[in-house]
Amino acid sequence: MSSENITLPITGMSCANCALSIERTLKKVQGVGGTNVNFAAEQASVSFDPGKVKVSDLVKMIEDAGYGIATAKVELPITGMTCANCAMNIERTLNKKVSGVVRASVNFASERASVEYLPTLTSVDAIIAAVQKAGFDAIIPDESPEAEDVEQRARRAEIAEQTRKFAVGLLFTVPLFLGSMGRDFGLLGAWSHALWVNWVFWILATPVQFYTGWDYYTGGRKSLRNRSANMDVLVAMGS
Repeated sequence: MSSENITLPITGMSCANCALSIERTLKKVQGVGGTNVNFAAEQASVSFDPGKVKVSDLVKMIEDAGYGIATAKVELPITGMTCANCAMNIERTLNKKVSGVVRASVNFASERASVEYLPTLTSVDAIIAAVQKAGFDAIIPDESPEAEDVEQRARRAEIAEQTRKFAVGLLFTVPLFLGSMGRDFGLLGAWSHALWVNWVFWILATPVQFYTGWDYYTGGRKSLRNRSANMDVLVAMGS
């Protein structure tokens, strides 16, 4: 059995149990020999048989478990296509024969290929070489993302998204906390027990639950679907 080792940059982990959950998920995949997920480094090292499982399958399993992979995307103008079948041939070549390509789609009408790939495993040059080997040609883009830049960009985007959700949660939680605690401890007048006050509290709580906390619900659902439980499940149940 031939074996290949890869390192995947993971996004979306919030605790060490997330790393264990990803490990359990990957070990269920036929063809995976061993896996080690490092929470501190936010990376998954996977040993697998490329004849039984593809990199794109591993990425899909991780995404289905509620996490993400730091990938790069590139759009390549394609020349030499004469029919829709040509586009299908290129798409099939990129998806099945280029290790590191997560997903690829080719549009015959616009003569462009959209490719999502792992820059730690393949490159734009390798993708273009595969297109040329299939009997077509691709125009090299002006700039191609470096592996380190792609991962850093993914980390920055994740931090920005979490910061935005934290700010929204804080904005709505502070008045909700002060109002509800003030009412419970009798610090507010009788007006605080009016029905409309409960509606105000509900309005304040809704974005906290379903915007700031939405990741916990989606992560918990995906974790349970994979027959495991993580912190997302615990937080979702508690809220």
